[in-house]
This record gives sequence, structure tokens and C-alpha cells, in this order.
Amino acid sequence: MFWPMFAVAVGFVGLVVLGVLAVRVFVEAQRLGRQVTDSARRINRAAEDLERAAETAARSVDAL
Repeated sequence: MFWPMFAVAVGFVGLVVLGVLAVRVFVEAQRLGRQVTDSARRINRAAEDLERAAETAARSVDAL
């Protein structure tokens, strides 16, 4: 009777550990998604700044 109860308890603890790890993975995936979104915004902003600077430089070269 001891071994079946022990096996059930170990199985339950294993499921709890898997649940905790799944929650941690989910939280970290959300954090990574936010970081990727933020990085994409920064890259787009930098690309727009570069495009404006290139247009300004092209106009100043044409003026010469």
C-alpha cells in the first residue's frame, strides 16, 4: 500500500513542477515578445531618421 501511494505523490509533485515550469516559460516568452516589439520600434525609428538624413544630405549636395 505504501508504494502505490508514494507513486501517486511523486506523480502529483511532478505535475506541479511541470506546471510551475510552464508558467515560467510563458512569462519569459511574453517578456521576450515585448523586447522584440520594442527593438522593432527602435529600428524603425532609426531607419526613418536615416532616411531623413539621407534626403537632407542629397539636397545639400544638389545645392552645391
